[in-house]
Amino acid sequence: MKLIVANWKMNPQTLEESKRLFNSVRNGIKGIKNTEIVICPPFIYLLNLKSKILNLKLGAQDVFWEAKGAFTGEVSALMLRNLGVEYVIIGHSERRKYQRETNKIIEKKIKAALAVGLKPILCIEKISQLPKDIKRGFSIAYEPLFAIGTGKPCSIEKAKKIRASLIRFKRVLYGGSVNSENARDFIKKAKFQGLLVGGASLNSKEFVKLVKNVIKA
Repeated sequence: MKLIVANWKMNPQTLEESKRLFNSVRNGIKGIKNTEIVICPPFIYLLNLKSKILNLKLGAQDVFWEAKGAFTGEVSALMLRNLGVEYVIIGHSERRKYQRETNKIIEKKIKAALAVGLKPILCIEKISQLPKDIKRGFSIAYEPLFAIGTGKPCSIEKAKKIRASLIRFKRVLYGGSVNSENARDFIKKAKFQGLLVGGASLNSKEFVKLVKNVIKA
């Protein structure tokens, strides 16, 4: 089954906007099969976004590695699970850059997520960012830094080579300036099993179009 993940990042700015965006996507994908769609909003909106559509899931953009305690500002894996969250993005390049997250920290977060039944989506640019002590239970999102937020996606040829180097992993997603026009090629030609979508996921019409184009791949 293909997996399409919408990473809203620090958007939108109000709860009402988040509800409108979520509901518009939910209405647009009704009837779609064989593709799982995951919406990852900011933490504060998770409780207010609900879906009765089986293939529309909630995801979080991050998680802390400890189960509980004096960790101001952090959110545990069990807290997310209790809200109905199923997926969690871990190790996104923006967190590696701005929060200085290391491979060691990221590996601890993956273990914490897996321990409570969350499904981690590990973001990497290099093979060296893969965890050494964890071999299964998570998806990988290949996200070349030059493509994130630039409008210049990775070439299909290079993406295909990267996918081939990760052949031992069952589910690998592509992320980086993906949109409705190039989405199908990353699935059909580069052989990815899904997509991690940033900017294009904030426009419901564009995102629904992207999902439908992926289905045709």
